[in-house]
Amino acid sequence: MKRILFVCLGNICRSPIAQGIAQKLTEEYAIACEIDSAGTSSWHQGEPPCEHSIEVAKRHGIDISRQISRPVAADDKKKFDYIVAMDSQNQNDLEAQGFLNVHLLGSFGGYEGTDIPDPYFFPGFEGFEKVYEMIEVSLRDFIEKVKNESI
Repeated sequence: MKRILFVCLGNICRSPIAQGIAQKLTEEYAIACEIDSAGTSSWHQGEPPCEHSIEVAKRHGIDISRQISRPVAADDKKKFDYIVAMDSQNQNDLEAQGFLNVHLLGSFGGYEGTDIPDPYFFPGFEGFEKVYEMIEVSLRDFIEKVKNESI
């Protein structure tokens, strides 16, 4: 069984969406995976994903409402086979904490290393839809690579 951890800053927007999409895709592709998400900060520890993240996932048939934010933990380094950062700042923060082989999600799906932006920097709900689409495209490629063990 592969273990995948998705990481953003607060673990209330991007990484919960990634966790939900990845759970759906691994079920579709019949890949045994344990999937979780976390934040590089503890600002929102114990909180559910933000309302817009829950709503955009729901519009795509995914329920992320029961996820709970947590910060990355030292034992995540050993527990997870793949650590996937939403942006280069998250990647840098993880590497500074000693995480090795951190993947940038925007390196998959043809985005050529693009950061998955924080949807709060877009006006209105459409930012969450755009971020959802970027995560889904990137994850389809990433999960295929996990399935084929080509990462």
